[in-house]
Amino acid sequence: MHRIAGMLLLLSITHLLAAQKLTRWVDPFLGTGGHGHVYPGATVPFGMVQLSPDNGVEGWDWCSGYHYSSNTIAGFSHTHLSGTGIGDWCDISVLPLTDTTEISKSKILLPFDHKNEKASPGYYSVKLNNGTLCELTADTRTGHHRYTFHNKNGWLRFDMGFAINWDKSTAGMLQRIDDKTIVGYRYSTGWAKGQKVYFAARFSQPISYHQFLDDSVHTKDQAFGPHSKILLQFNEGSKLLLQVTLSSVSTEKALLELNYPTRNNDFESVRRTAEQHWEKELKKIQIDTTDKAFATRFYTALYRTGLAPVIHSDRDGAYQTWDYKNKIFAKGKNKYTIFSQWDVFRALSPLFSLTQPDRMPDLLNSLLQRYEDDGLLPVWDISTWEANTMTGYHSIPILADAILKNIKGFDYEKAYTAMRASAFQKQRGTPAYIQYGYVPQDKYGWSVTMTLEYAFDDWCIAQVAQKLGKEEDHKLFTQRAGSYAKLFDANTGFMRGRKSDGSFIEPFDPLLSEHGFDGQYIEGTAWQHSFFVPHAVDSLAALYGGKEKLVAKLDELFTAPSELHGDNVSIDVTGLIGQYAHGNEPSHHIIYMYTALGHPEKAAKWLQVVADSIYKNGPDGLSGNDDCGQMSAWYLWTSLGLYPMNPCGGEYLFGYPLIRKATMQLPNKKTLRFEVKKEKKQGPPHITRVEWNGRSIPVRSIQHSELLKGGTLTYYVAE
Repeated sequence: MHRIAGMLLLLSITHLLAAQKLTRWVDPFLGTGGHGHVYPGATVPFGMVQLSPDNGVEGWDWCSGYHYSSNTIAGFSHTHLSGTGIGDWCDISVLPLTDTTEISKSKILLPFDHKNEKASPGYYSVKLNNGTLCELTADTRTGHHRYTFHNKNGWLRFDMGFAINWDKSTAGMLQRIDDKTIVGYRYSTGWAKGQKVYFAARFSQPISYHQFLDDSVHTKDQAFGPHSKILLQFNEGSKLLLQVTLSSVSTEKALLELNYPTRNNDFESVRRTAEQHWEKELKKIQIDTTDKAFATRFYTALYRTGLAPVIHSDRDGAYQTWDYKNKIFAKGKNKYTIFSQWDVFRALSPLFSLTQPDRMPDLLNSLLQRYEDDGLLPVWDISTWEANTMTGYHSIPILADAILKNIKGFDYEKAYTAMRASAFQKQRGTPAYIQYGYVPQDKYGWSVTMTLEYAFDDWCIAQVAQKLGKEEDHKLFTQRAGSYAKLFDANTGFMRGRKSDGSFIEPFDPLLSEHGFDGQYIEGTAWQHSFFVPHAVDSLAALYGGKEKLVAKLDELFTAPSELHGDNVSIDVTGLIGQYAHGNEPSHHIIYMYTALGHPEKAAKWLQVVADSIYKNGPDGLSGNDDCGQMSAWYLWTSLGLYPMNPCGGEYLFGYPLIRKATMQLPNKKTLRFEVKKEKKQGPPHITRVEWNGRSIPVRSIQHSELLKGGTLTYYVAE
């Protein structure tokens, strides 16, 4: 009888957990302070619209337009970047007003208090100090606003000139179509050159008065100019609803989206649907939420992996390039932008191979579309502009990983041709790399990082060449993949810059950080970059004189002085533990090298230190830029006890699980379960053994192909 009662209790608890909304664990404000550079506003997974507040303040920590240290709002704009190190976008800014005393100012800063601010997946609200309640939600291509003014007279200002950081408006247009509809566009230059955003907006009340502002050339109902603004008055009630649809092609296409027959314009219904979309995403990985603080960190991280890339094409697949070419991606398919490849190839893209199987073909074909449009795969794609930000040609490992994992829905031969084109491009130090077998520092800056990353990318091409039966290319790129060894200095134990004559750059300081283009290591020091040989850890160890000597060097990494030398140190080097810098991507794979070298207990030690000290709750919860979800993806993988140290090919190395138990939906409708069992053993906490479906496997790694079979991965952990 007691056993039956216990079983019923267990079933009721299980049912209760299943009924809980996982969105309740997401905190969009986590990381909006510090150097996280994330925004708190409303969006749906990978949506074209990211409707969020802008403080009206500029600077590095306002790359998303918002930072928790600010207490003013200058508008709610419809496009935002998540966690980047450069600021841009913030297009089509809308600001609610209760009076017209400051309407001519270039920026109007309205004060607010964070205690009057709320956010959840798909929803944001704030009550301004002037009494206006502002609520935002979104669907894929539309931002939905609801403003409640403290009286029956409200105003909105649309501003085509609003900009942050590098960005500036180059052209703008605003047009009143009828008493409830306006359209417009904003062209801009900045990080993204030639960016164009078109919109159409509809109001629940008729416009009782309108006035064009700033430097615009205008008629009664239309204005042109890079800083064009329109002031709109509404006086038929305190509540005003607004829908703003976006298009990358034209105002006519934005109007088509606004008038789409099945469009839902009910604010509460759109909000519920947005939340349901996020709930579906979050349910792909379900964990024990007993530890509420951990559940918040985990599900906020999972939420952040759904914020980029974002849809760029219209509903019919149409899009416009930065140089005014109108194209069709594919009917019924979505073309994406915001490919931060230097960041996301490491952990986010491998995660997508498990969590985004339906979206992966469109993402991969978006990369190939850039190749068709511009002749090369994207390095950093923003609004179809190749920003060429950071080093490497890291669309290659993303495509290669998909091919090696047998992901379908894109052309492998076309992908290979595109990969090869990037490997022989005539820019970014590649010709010198091919000529000398490494990038000489006197020929091109960031030479060490470039050489190491090109070597890895070439290894990825070699694996695909082998799979596709291209033996000559397999030999060529395998040889190029060994280029890292030419920079190794056995006397210091670091990868160092060489000149074209073969001599090392002198003097050498492993703590030197040079933020400019002429530095040897991008955004870091020799300590952080010298270990980037994820494709050949054993060969790297041989350069050191054996595995234990490389392990000893890794040990030194965590005990080296946490300081940077130089006149222009990189602001991106954050989250320091010794010289391990978790706030930036080059360090992300390093701890897992311990497991590859036969010391999973050392990996367990430092993973726990990083998880406990670098990832926290609250606005200051991220130590560095989230970088379009890479920082978050690292935390998810690590929480589950494994990580793609080599992010191409599908080997996941074990680390130390932070979860109690978890269940992941797999692409083939199967289920992957994670269990953690404690054992009384001597020594610090670490994985003592691993079972896969009841069979013991080495405490090293498991293959992607194995995980796809579904089943249970059981970690036995020493207490």
